[in-house]
Amino acid sequence: MIELRPRTGYGLVLILIISTYVMALLVRDRWQLALLLLVQTITVWQALRVSRARSGMRYAAAGVFLLALVAALLNLGLSHDSPLIGWTFLAASALYLLAPFAIVRHLSTQRGVDQQTLLGALAAYLLIGMAFGFAYQCLGVIQPGPLFGDNGDPGMSDALFFSFVTMTTTGYGDLVPVADPARTIAVVEALTGSLFLVTAVAKVVENWRPRNWDSGDDSRDRNE
Repeated sequence: MIELRPRTGYGLVLILIISTYVMALLVRDRWQLALLLLVQTITVWQALRVSRARSGMRYAAAGVFLLALVAALLNLGLSHDSPLIGWTFLAASALYLLAPFAIVRHLSTQRGVDQQTLLGALAAYLLIGMAFGFAYQCLGVIQPGPLFGDNGDPGMSDALFFSFVTMTTTGYGDLVPVADPARTIAVVEALTGSLFLVTAVAKVVENWRPRNWDSGDDSRDRNE
C-alpha cells in the first residue's frame, strides 16, 4: 500500500542524529552518558513517529529505554570501568538499531524519490553506524583484554570512527579487533553496510523518474 509522506520530519531526525554523534564524542562523565541516552531516546522516538512505526516497535523502544535509564542511573554511583556502563552502551546500541527497521519499512512504501526519501535513507544509515559504534564501546568495557590489541580499548570517538570505517568498507587498518566477538560483529557490520547501500541505490533507481518523462510519455500517446 502506497502512503503519502509528510513533507518534513526526516530532516529533524538527521539533525538529532548529528547532535547525538557530537555528544557521544564529548562524553566524559557518567551524567553526560545519561544525558546522551535521553537525547538518543528523543531521536528514536522522532524517527519512529515520522516513519509511522507499528505499535510493537514503539513498545520495544520504550522497553529498551527503560532498561537504559535504569542502567544510566545506577552508573552514577559506579566507577568508569564498571561492566554496567558497558551494558548502558549496549542499550544505546539497541535503541539505534530499532529505528532503521522502521525507517526502511516506511521508505519502501513510498512512491517516487524526493528529499525526504534521501534524508530518511541517510538517517537510517547513520543510525546503523552509530549503533555498531556503541556496541564496540560496550565490548571495550565488558570483555577482558584490550579490544584493539596494542591500541587498547576504544574511546567513544575511536569506536565511532572504527564503526563507520568498517561499515563503508574503507578499512584503514589502524584499528583492528584482535578477537571475537568484536571481529564477528565487524564482519556483520561490513555486510550490513554494503547491503544497505545496494538496497538504497536500487530503491532510488527504481522510483526515480525525471519530470519530463511523464510529459514525454503523454505526448507519444497522443501522437499515436
